[in-house]
Amino acid sequence: MTAPARTLPPRGVQALAPQRRRGTTPADLALLLVGACFLLPLLWLVLGSLDPQAGHETKVPRQPGLENFAAVLTPELLLRPLWNSVVLSAGTGAVTLVAASTAAYPLSRYRSRFNTPFLYAVLFGTCLPITAIMVPVYGLFVQLELLDSMPATIFFMATTTLPMAIWMTRNFMDGVPVSLEEAAWVDGASRMTALRTIVLPLMRQGLGVVFIFVFIQAWGNFFVPFVLLLSEARQPAAVSIYSFFGQHGAVAYGQLAAFSILYSLPVLALYIIVARWSGSSFALSGAVRG
Repeated sequence: MTAPARTLPPRGVQALAPQRRRGTTPADLALLLVGACFLLPLLWLVLGSLDPQAGHETKVPRQPGLENFAAVLTPELLLRPLWNSVVLSAGTGAVTLVAASTAAYPLSRYRSRFNTPFLYAVLFGTCLPITAIMVPVYGLFVQLELLDSMPATIFFMATTTLPMAIWMTRNFMDGVPVSLEEAAWVDGASRMTALRTIVLPLMRQGLGVVFIFVFIQAWGNFFVPFVLLLSEARQPAAVSIYSFFGQHGAVAYGQLAAFSILYSLPVLALYIIVARWSGSSFALSGAVRG
């Protein structure tokens, strides 16, 4: 019985294969370099949190332990600032989602010659540095006696993230067909009812993305809470992390690394929760087919 003849690839493919392999080597090296730039700080965090004698250099601890975690796991140093960060970031995300959804709806559903200029004006608002407006904002808070107020700080932080949130929400809302709302209007639903019961549930993945974007921005915001929240009892973790930097350049590196790891856990948990809640596929395709 004769063996089947082996089919050879075309001559041009044989010539291109080694060239493609050689061409991917610089790209692989560049990706490895970029990955190392991200990995080394994370490696320092893990090793430094387990080293009671941690310094600024990255090294394997001689006697690893959990002393740094035990030192920062106190209500005053970690738990209360983390809770303040959760309240501040979640409140900012919730206020921004409500305002962005109501602002993006007419921009998505109504066609007007003012839509594009308005959107560019909103986009211009994202270019303003927060440091440029903090002096008048601080003066306004002093006159209105709103300093050291958590709700007032939440509303101000929501206004700083609102321009980009409007852009993102409007893009997600454009993906929801108007025909679904028209069916609800025929049944007697108002526009706000259709927005609440039809549009927003179908773009829940997009709302989750916007919420994560706003939450992370508020979670890592240091300057605004540092200026507007004066008492230690209301300061978030982004501000309390400054307490690990002592005078004359002294830094508690081990405790700083342990605090940074615990400080990052709520954001990672939020990613996992939103990913599982929103599902792997957008529910819009089934609604359109129905």
